[in-house]
Amino acid sequence: MLIRVRSNVGVWRVDGLDESTAKVDDVLRGIAQTRPDVVYEKPLSRDPACNSPLDTQKALKDQNLGHGSMVHCRVDAGTCVDITTKPSAGDAAEGGAGADGQQGDVPSGSNMKRIIDKDGSIRLIPSNEVRTDRDDRGFRKGMMPLRDIKMAWTLNEFVAMDSQFVFKLQRQESAICKQVSLDSPSVHDFQSYLQRFQFQRHRFGFLYGKFIETEDGEKKIKVEAIYEPPQNADPDAAEGFEQLEDPMEETVEQIAEMCGLQKVGWIFGHKPREQVLTAAEIIMAAEMQLEAAGGVEETPFCTVKVTTGKDGNVSVEAFQVSQQCMAMVAEEALEIGTDPSLCTVNDTFTAIQEGKDSKTVDNNFFLAVVPIVQHTSEMFVSQFPKANRDLDDRTPSHDELKRQLSKSGTAGWTFMDLLSDFNLLVYLAKFLDVNADFPKICQSVVDREVPLDDGYKIIITSMAGVDGAY
Repeated sequence: MLIRVRSNVGVWRVDGLDESTAKVDDVLRGIAQTRPDVVYEKPLSRDPACNSPLDTQKALKDQNLGHGSMVHCRVDAGTCVDITTKPSAGDAAEGGAGADGQQGDVPSGSNMKRIIDKDGSIRLIPSNEVRTDRDDRGFRKGMMPLRDIKMAWTLNEFVAMDSQFVFKLQRQESAICKQVSLDSPSVHDFQSYLQRFQFQRHRFGFLYGKFIETEDGEKKIKVEAIYEPPQNADPDAAEGFEQLEDPMEETVEQIAEMCGLQKVGWIFGHKPREQVLTAAEIIMAAEMQLEAAGGVEETPFCTVKVTTGKDGNVSVEAFQVSQQCMAMVAEEALEIGTDPSLCTVNDTFTAIQEGKDSKTVDNNFFLAVVPIVQHTSEMFVSQFPKANRDLDDRTPSHDELKRQLSKSGTAGWTFMDLLSDFNLLVYLAKFLDVNADFPKICQSVVDREVPLDDGYKIIITSMAGVDGAY
């Protein structure tokens, strides 16, 4: 089993885990094989903010983690040096003594070399020597030679091992998600912000809603709200933006869960171009589907993109990447190359397309279109200013809270109608206790037959500076 670990310094792969018994300690040992000095600032967790640590006593499978699953941690960047080196034939014959003088296996790498220290011990130091392809005797690039893995091989054993690195590309005819219904006011607000910059600034947000399964087994999505996490527009980044750490991430997830919602997809906007999705967006979509599915499994989780054409008309489209794409991203077989319309295949892997070895894959090959319909959410309004936006006319504040709640009693609006705004609830969470106060607030949001306690109404209207609005 393969587990991917996303840290603040990159993504690490821990392979060869026993799917039935592996625990957190096994993942940590796998990391320590190449980075023995890592200091963890936050433990292995389910969420990027590392607020939901994994249970060290339970097996990974019991925590819904399977092959290809992503976990998160934060580390001290100065302790993450990869100490690996690739042994030469002579080293292998000598057995490779470690820094402590003991015999042992030497992991593979390309930027270190052995020296004999003054006390006679052998240690690793950084090297500027450039290894050539002739020096790389692994059975695949970046891998150990066959005899370093095992002295004797049968043909069946070799074929079985080599096949793990071969992907025979097959197009997925249809998406798992048969339809996504988008909340019109939320999407309109998102695209309106992008239009302020003529779609020249890329931006993304998370879609919150429900997965729905019809009587005939079709899987669909109903989106009720959009949350835009902290980010910086960065034209030099492959995705066009840089996602920042979100201190509200766990709170947003809690509020969504209390409202009976979950993360069902993501939405992004980009400037006009020829590519439907770039390689970076393909890989990001696959990573999110992997996280939603808990591995390489079926999931309706989808990607929605908003852009404008040469004629100036705004278009909204939805996609899923194939399960094979998810599998390749889980194995880190796909990379971002020089051509954004193509995914580059990592040199360690082989992609077979139409019977031929292919070093790149057209992005469209991985895509399946998801039909879009629209609705207006019966649960939420989308009027409160969105968080984490710069250069916007409105920002979340008590004045904006007053502006929204003051509409109560006019034009048919009730206090609960106006309070039922996902981004307004996220703002309120900065001042109220999410665990103590929000269960009751969200219960009244979900079920309007359940009246909100007057005490909460007084507290909220006092914060907003509104009298008698409820």
